[in-house]
This record gives sequence, structure tokens and C-alpha cells, in this order.
Amino acid sequence: MQIVKTIKEIRNEIKRAKSSGKSIGYVPTMGFLHDGHISLIKRAHKENDFVVVSIFVNPTQFGPSEDYESYPRDLNRDANLAEKAGADIIFAPSVKEMYPDGFSTYVKVYGNISKKLCGQSREGHFKGVTTVVSKLFNIVTPDRAYFGQKDAQQLAIIKKMVKELNYDIEIVPCSIVREKNGLAMSSRNTYLNTEERKAALILSKSLFKAKEMIENGENNPEKVRNFIIENIKTEKLTEIDYVEIVNADTLDNIDKIKGKVLIALAVKIGQARLIDNIQMEV
Repeated sequence: MQIVKTIKEIRNEIKRAKSSGKSIGYVPTMGFLHDGHISLIKRAHKENDFVVVSIFVNPTQFGPSEDYESYPRDLNRDANLAEKAGADIIFAPSVKEMYPDGFSTYVKVYGNISKKLCGQSREGHFKGVTTVVSKLFNIVTPDRAYFGQKDAQQLAIIKKMVKELNYDIEIVPCSIVREKNGLAMSSRNTYLNTEERKAALILSKSLFKAKEMIENGENNPEKVRNFIIENIKTEKLTEIDYVEIVNADTLDNIDKIKGKVLIALAVKIGQARLIDNIQMEV
């Protein structure tokens, strides 16, 4: 398996693969791969002839007080894991390769879909996400691109961008992968110490209990939301950023829990800001 670091190199390799009639599957990541990423790569390998994994910690999606400098990085480790999962090539560009001097062109999806949830507390985050994903799509030109549903808002925004900018790419959503104790897999889980990791379990526990409430007939979003908030507050190490119950496609607020629903939350525990969600159809 190759690791390439320039746009010219990755384009040449993809041209070679396409000239042989191979379909291209693509998994964009920021590295420090975990089982969630691995599940995306395995699915891409199953459904395509040639799998590209990008590893790029994108500075434009981090705020000034966020963890860009401390975000975990280990390219050799990631390359070994990606190869075992079925990747054919890794694209690991430098910041200068992706954002050359004088760079000033950005892609932004407007409206509630990017203003709510994480967009409310992470100003500029999704402009950074859509810009880098747009650039990567133009570089890799995949047939299919794979994204985890843990980043539900990101997935919804990217699907909207792809539709409205007429990208000829199939966006493939993939289920959240959890640890045996229910904690959603995340590269930022490495920030948690033993006590914080234990406290973090309250996120998935609260979501699962909320799901039970809805399955048992509760359809008032505010009642379910308040239950989640109060449940999370029982853990003293938690600091809630948001808890929201919205339409799963548009992220608009709902008056009644009906149809495709997203229950999403973001909670700070120690140095980590963790997100999790459950999607259900009622």
C-alpha cells in the first residue's frame, strides 16, 4: 500500500485505477484511526475496487481555542490499520499542499442545517469542513464516499452540499461503532482519563433511555430533551454544550416526535468535547 503526500501523486494513481475500469471508494479522515474508521474502510473495500483513505487534520475546521495542535496524530499506525482494513492508498497531504499561500476560496452551506447543534458553538467549523471535503472530492473524484453517522450534522451538511453542487458521488452513511460499554468511538476518547471515560458512559445511556421513552409512546420532544439533560447532569464531570431533538434530514426543530428523528448531544468532559446521537423513525 502506498502513502502519497501530493495532489499530483494521488491524481495519477486514481487515473491509473480508473483507466483499468476500477471503481473508487473514498474514506476521508483526520487520522488516529479507531474501529469506527476501520468499519468505513472495510465497507468501502467490500463495495469498490480501489479504496482511498485520506488522513489530514484540517486546520480550517478548528476554532482558535480548540485542539488542533494537540489532536492525536500517528501516520505509521494509521497506515498499518488502514492497509489491514482494505485500503489501497493513503493520501496524507501537508497543510501547505491543501492550503497554499494566498488561499482564499471557501465553500459554505447556509441555513439552519449548519447554524444549529455544533454550528452554534463552533463558529466557522462547518465552513472548514465543507471546504476541505469539497477540495478532497475534487482531488479524489470517488464513486462513493463513506461517512460515519456519529457526525450526523456533518453528514447532513455534506449530503446537501453534494446534491446542490451536483457532485457525481454517492454518499454512504455508516452506523455508529461503539465500545462494548456503549461509548461512541472517537479519536478524542484518547483525551479521557479513567474517571472521565467512566463518566462519558452517561451520554449513550441517556440516549438509549430516551429511545426507550419514545418507543413506549412519549412524543413530546421537550420532555425527552429535559430527561436527557437531567440524566447527564447526574455525572458531575459533564458540561453540556447542547441536547437537541430535530428532524433527521433538515435538522429543523420539531413539535412532535414523528417521522425521521435525530436525538443529538455534545458534552464536554475534561479536555474532550464528545458528540453522540441516535436516529430513529417513529
